[in-house]
Amino acid sequence: MEVKIEASWKEALAAEFDKPYFAELVRTLYAEKAAGKTIFPPGGAIFRAFELTPLPQVKAVILGQDPYHGPGQAMGLSFSVPDGVPAPPSLKNIFREIHDDLGITMSGRPNLEKWARQGVLLLNSYLTVRSGEPASHRAIGWQTFTDAVIRTISDRCEGVVFLLWGNPAKSKAPLIDPGRHHILMAAHPSPLAGGAFFGCRHFSKTNEILRGEGKSPIDWQL
Repeated sequence: MEVKIEASWKEALAAEFDKPYFAELVRTLYAEKAAGKTIFPPGGAIFRAFELTPLPQVKAVILGQDPYHGPGQAMGLSFSVPDGVPAPPSLKNIFREIHDDLGITMSGRPNLEKWARQGVLLLNSYLTVRSGEPASHRAIGWQTFTDAVIRTISDRCEGVVFLLWGNPAKSKAPLIDPGRHHILMAAHPSPLAGGAFFGCRHFSKTNEILRGEGKSPIDWQL
């Protein structure tokens, strides 16, 4: 089946698009839309993370769970919302940790496209969600697809930093070759984690690792 996705990812994931689970996933999305369900992000943004961060450019991966389920929030990048939309609580905590870690005063601008264009794949485990129903698409096939994405990065790239926040993200660690890549794990930045995310220093650690790999560090300033 034809899927509109950035060319390097399309080639690398071609086998996934031809599998029965992916065809069923697409049928589910169409059926829900036909039934009047609102799905986020909009169709053209579902693969936005791949568009902004082609496979050969991936230097780091920040793994979220599923898109924001409120109107106007989801834009196809984990933790990111469009300009003009208030930063959700998890993103505010990410900005606080960047300030504490690097001494950077963040602007509060919630659009993380700048990170994506520098090689940070902002990937959610599930790429769609029904309006007002968090994790509503966790069982329709996206998990299988994003597992394949992570394995593809592990197999085809070198020296990528995987930032795994929270238990669902940490469960992806077995998909990553630790001999070729770097895995940083911490609590989720959600306020529900009771502040356990703070002090992880993942942003300075990521840049230290990238420099050690001979790669340019990420400019986290927004």
